[in-house]
Amino acid sequence: MTKALLKLDNVIQNYIWGSKTAIGELFGIANPTDQPQAEIWMGAHPNGCSRVAETGMLLSDLIAQDPHGVLGGYTVERFGELPYLFKVLSAEKPLSVQVHPCKAKAIEGFARENAQGIELGAGNRNYKDPNHKPELVYALTFYKAMNGFRPVADIVSLFNQAGVETLRTEIDALHANPSSEALSAFFTVVMNLSGERKQQAIAELLATVNRAAKTARAREAFELIKEFSQEYADDIGLFSPLLLNVIELEPGEAMFLHAETPHAYVKGTGLEIMANSDNVLRAGLTPKYMDVAELIDNTLFHSIAPDDIKLAPYQSDNKLSYPIPVDDFGFDIMAASAQSKSQYVRGAEIVMCIDGDVVLQSGDEEVRLIAGESAFICHHAKVYHYQGEGTLARAFN
Repeated sequence: MTKALLKLDNVIQNYIWGSKTAIGELFGIANPTDQPQAEIWMGAHPNGCSRVAETGMLLSDLIAQDPHGVLGGYTVERFGELPYLFKVLSAEKPLSVQVHPCKAKAIEGFARENAQGIELGAGNRNYKDPNHKPELVYALTFYKAMNGFRPVADIVSLFNQAGVETLRTEIDALHANPSSEALSAFFTVVMNLSGERKQQAIAELLATVNRAAKTARAREAFELIKEFSQEYADDIGLFSPLLLNVIELEPGEAMFLHAETPHAYVKGTGLEIMANSDNVLRAGLTPKYMDVAELIDNTLFHSIAPDDIKLAPYQSDNKLSYPIPVDDFGFDIMAASAQSKSQYVRGAEIVMCIDGDVVLQSGDEEVRLIAGESAFICHHAKVYHYQGEGTLARAFN
């Protein structure tokens, strides 16, 4: 039988928006080629599959050899694969404003693009797999992001303060009818701005954000717009801080991002756990392909109150458990101490040591993790114990 505890070697993704130093400073991971280290992937996704450190075997191959023993019967029947992807994400520059499809539309879109003969790696491919991609982010450093539409009254106020008179008719219409339908219509107009009207609207925006703001919300939005304009001077995403909630997580805080919700990560390092998907529909701050019609069809036009964004965990003994409204994954933070603690295994787990030095033990197997290292725990372990001085982040289903 496969070992129950398996230390992992993980893929580092060198995307251009990543930090060259943050992962090294947090975890002592070398960067000999001085490339941006954007993400560490822990899981079995084909675009960056972890390997078993001891043997070099791909985690996906290990799962394929004994799916029921490794994942558990429920996971095999419910998902057919490891249903989550666990990451360290370190952003030095903003990621694109984006939306992820819900499950039904991902299945439909993936099948449609396959039938159209669009290659999986093609630049104009929207759907890389038939899965949704809800996400949780847990901040390791201060972590700035945008998440969900602002309340409509705030959107109207910010566009008024930004002096985008080119959109005066649309702003007044949204003010007169602050509904989801009106928000959809307003967003559609903004996303489809082109030619002289787009240039005029952006010029008005940039002229205003360089003057003093009248409210704290406007000041925060204007600062982001100025920052974004240094790299994306002609991008429709410059309007996103007026439309979307801007939030900064403190280290140790978390938030959830629902499918069909526009969002963007701006700066910081955190842990990210998501359904096992790579589907992204983009809405700005990117040179990559944007399919506006598909994006709008996959967006829920519901405002999120800023105070409702952060997740409040439940505390039990040494563990913080985060309420997650999907069954693809769960997430805990566990504090290890000199006294051994036990954890029962429901499906399959990935645990990462985010600080200190912790020993995992199951039966006669033992794995030591220091900050930045992770381990895969098979379903057949049933239970494992952890002990030391440090903190573990636990991804499970």
